[in-house]
Amino acid sequence: MLYSLFKWLDVNYDFPGAGAFQYISFRMALAAVVSLFLSMIIGKYVIRLLRKKQVRDDNREELKLAGVECKKYTPTMGGIIILASLLIAVLLFNRLDNIYILLMCVTTVWLGILGFIDDYIKVFKKNKRGLPAKGKLLGQIVLGLFVGAVLFFHPDVVIKEKCGTKGFVETEQVFHMENDKAGGSHAYQCVESEKSLKTTIPFVKNHEFNYAVLLKWLGDGYERWAWLVYIPIIILIIMAVSNGANLTDGLDGLAISTAAVIVVALGVLAYVSGNTIFADYLNIMYIPNSGELMIFAGAMLGACLGFYWWNCHPAQVFMGDTGSLAIGGIIAVFAIIIRKELLLPILCGIYLVESLSVIIQTMYCKGYRKIHKLPKDQLVPVAKRPFWMTPLHHHYQKKVEHVAEAVEKEDFQEPFKTVEIIETKKNYHEAKIVQRFFIIGILLAVLTVLTLKIR
Repeated sequence: MLYSLFKWLDVNYDFPGAGAFQYISFRMALAAVVSLFLSMIIGKYVIRLLRKKQVRDDNREELKLAGVECKKYTPTMGGIIILASLLIAVLLFNRLDNIYILLMCVTTVWLGILGFIDDYIKVFKKNKRGLPAKGKLLGQIVLGLFVGAVLFFHPDVVIKEKCGTKGFVETEQVFHMENDKAGGSHAYQCVESEKSLKTTIPFVKNHEFNYAVLLKWLGDGYERWAWLVYIPIIILIIMAVSNGANLTDGLDGLAISTAAVIVVALGVLAYVSGNTIFADYLNIMYIPNSGELMIFAGAMLGACLGFYWWNCHPAQVFMGDTGSLAIGGIIAVFAIIIRKELLLPILCGIYLVESLSVIIQTMYCKGYRKIHKLPKDQLVPVAKRPFWMTPLHHHYQKKVEHVAEAVEKEDFQEPFKTVEIIETKKNYHEAKIVQRFFIIGILLAVLTVLTLKIR
């Protein structure tokens, strides 16, 4: 909104400073700062409201007297803080006629609602299972169908590649200022534009993969049916990353800190993909209008950092599925738009190993019960498991407090005799695990960006 307003002021009244809003970097910085302060300000009131609705303070105080730090009584659904501050900043500073921004907003709202329903069932309906897994998957499938259809059929979704030996050429008619300004007479734009399903293959020079070739066996005109392959792939990517982010949300500040690092890397990739000079230099596809996603990334970064203010150890609020499902979906769709989805296993390496740990643990325990003919509801001994507890971050924890039946039923006549503390072999404090995962996330993000140069 502010982009259109200040552009009008600049053109009609030569308003001082209005021209700065034509620069992507300027709007990105403003979006990051505004979303940061919004999440910090909104967070205070949202946490107060969530505590009032969810938490019985007498329970919390009784547990503290017993020396037990029970996260059960920390409010959840804090993802509302992230999504609200993100969307407000995006609406203020992004160009709302950009198909990619509209797609990102739909993704944010859709998965935010899906996660909110899950949290609402868990918290207010007292159903620990929340929204059934089939319901979550159905919601993600619907989003994948929508995203895939838009990217395949919408006329504004195109890529531009080199125009011969001279690469990108200068044109008189300009729709973007690829040297950071959205309009001007010295921009560079490639004249060859195509509707394509190409994506970047990491570590490989001068080579992209086109999903359409998977249907080449159909003969002439096979490109028209490429959506039959492309849309299912989009659905799988969204499901994988969204659920991976959801599994990572288990320690104070873990999910939000890793998400912030991933968003920074995606913002860099979006900028170079939407800038003809950098795209030419790095020998990657130029994607018109994708530079605007850098502003979305800035707003997302600010929202993440603002939420981390409240979520760092000891957390005052948890993001819940409201935040984690949306964050994962945002990352997935963002990467798909800029044709870098094949980099996600590297960039989202933490999400990957968290998901793999759950899959390995589940499959192993099922096999163990089958071999030893154990009942389905009987736990496999800790010493026999690949991980003592999954997702992976719990495997390294120093201790986990389990408040047994008396506390679960909120009967505090004799609650403190039922507290069981399990010591693990790793004995790492929660904060140490989060910081080390954060450092690993930074290394993975740097490696992801470096793959462009390594090519």
